[in-house]
Amino acid sequence: MNLVTYPKVYASKQGYPINLVGETGQAVQISIHPPSQYICANCERILPDWKHQPFLRVVIVLQRSRYQLVEKTIEIETEKERLREKFMRFGCDLAFNLRDRGYLTDLIDPRTGYPLLSHPGAIPHDDTAVVQALLNYQVVKNQCRVLIHPEWGAAVYPSILISEAPPIVIEWATKGIAVMHGWKEN
Repeated sequence: MNLVTYPKVYASKQGYPINLVGETGQAVQISIHPPSQYICANCERILPDWKHQPFLRVVIVLQRSRYQLVEKTIEIETEKERLREKFMRFGCDLAFNLRDRGYLTDLIDPRTGYPLLSHPGAIPHDDTAVVQALLNYQVVKNQCRVLIHPEWGAAVYPSILISEAPPIVIEWATKGIAVMHGWKEN
């Protein structure tokens, strides 16, 4: 008889952040939440392919920026694009991992507010508003709305992934994929 030993998986408290750090010391926080009221009320207008999904989860990915993201300069716009690309690579790997397991999953393009793997809806998703609603972070209204992280200030780049996978599956997949992207637990 062949016995298979599976790694232990522990469920974290819902919403409790997974604190990661990149190879260059960049901090990343990932947390899993029930959807905000906005997503519940507008799911089919944001994700028209998703009909009647009763158990959605929102995965918030916060990356610490090298700069406070309150001005519009060449350096800050380049930094935003760098962080967007890191999220898109990570988010695609996570989304396809969860999709391969049979869970409807999509990531929202932080630049446009539209889903990357589904048809775009009638309205864009607002990452900043959802992070404000779910994490209760302050927002400064500037040329665009900027989140204020309790430790990082305005040096935070928010991104969102939405999935019907259970939180424990999302957490397990997130931790495994994070390592592939040079993010290790802090």
